[in-house]
Amino acid sequence: MELPITLASSNELSPIGVYHLKRLWSSTFAKRYQQTQSFPQDVHLDRLVLDALGIGLNQAYQFLYAQKPSLDEFEDWVVATAGKPSKSRIERLNADIAGSAYSRETHDWLSAIDNAPPVLSQQDLAFWQRNGYVIIRNAVDLNACQEAEKVIYKAVGAKSDDHCSWYQKTASGIMVELIQSEALEANRRSLRIHKAFSQLWDTPALWVTADRCGFHAPQRESHPFPGPDLHWDVDFDQPLDFATQGILYLTDTPPEQGALTLIPGFHHKLSNWLQSLPTDTDPNQQDLHALGSVPIGANAGDMIIWHHHLPHGSRPNLGVRPRIVQYINMYPGRRHLA
Repeated sequence: MELPITLASSNELSPIGVYHLKRLWSSTFAKRYQQTQSFPQDVHLDRLVLDALGIGLNQAYQFLYAQKPSLDEFEDWVVATAGKPSKSRIERLNADIAGSAYSRETHDWLSAIDNAPPVLSQQDLAFWQRNGYVIIRNAVDLNACQEAEKVIYKAVGAKSDDHCSWYQKTASGIMVELIQSEALEANRRSLRIHKAFSQLWDTPALWVTADRCGFHAPQRESHPFPGPDLHWDVDFDQPLDFATQGILYLTDTPPEQGALTLIPGFHHKLSNWLQSLPTDTDPNQQDLHALGSVPIGANAGDMIIWHHHLPHGSRPNLGVRPRIVQYINMYPGRRHLA
């Protein structure tokens, strides 16, 4: 790539007709040569366009920075990795980026989700308001769990009935860098999951994240708990806003089996707690368990959604089986227009 590098506009179309993708591609070169600074809306739009195309954020950046592709080469890689996006998906993505009207097809689809029976009851919603998390029972069926579980076992080179094989995985801790799989994509398309998120966000116009999975084997002396322990995925340099996070249990996960751990209700306390910290203190380096951590057990097919202001993490797996999960989240595409 020759200098100078021109940072593309978000409204420039890429060769396959997608807004912002050219800007994302060009920004990686501009940043490499320190020719531009990040813009707040780009953080959202980068994530949006990649999620819509079925590509993980880190997955894309690793390719861009390692391979330094042309725009055509980048798009070819996207299609080869995640498949060619449908016309309706591109139209919906471009409408969200530009803030324009949806097509009739997209409008009807979103209306169907909006009019679907509630997944979260009034009691569930009251629990959410009080505690900052909620459990969707039977978010996906057991067959869907088993199909995704098989894919994850294969990805980590392990077998369900071979305990020694559970400990061959070394990279990325308990995280599994697996995103593209029909079994995983089927769970991302769950109507129950979409409806539940729509109730929390108060809109059906949401995009699902192209996120990773998790394989957390029982703790051994030779394989201690690798984390992550309690933390936030929040930029505390920005104003605190509403967002969600989610985890789908693909196997029965009692509390002692490395279950998701949260501090219920802390979304009501975060702002004051942050103000109480000494200047230049890192919130993630505090004794967060002292704030009241609770492991959240649930069954295969259940999903936990939590407010991203809750400290969260895994915990040592003191059970006899691996904790196997899929991370799924949703968010509105037009947040940059607010």
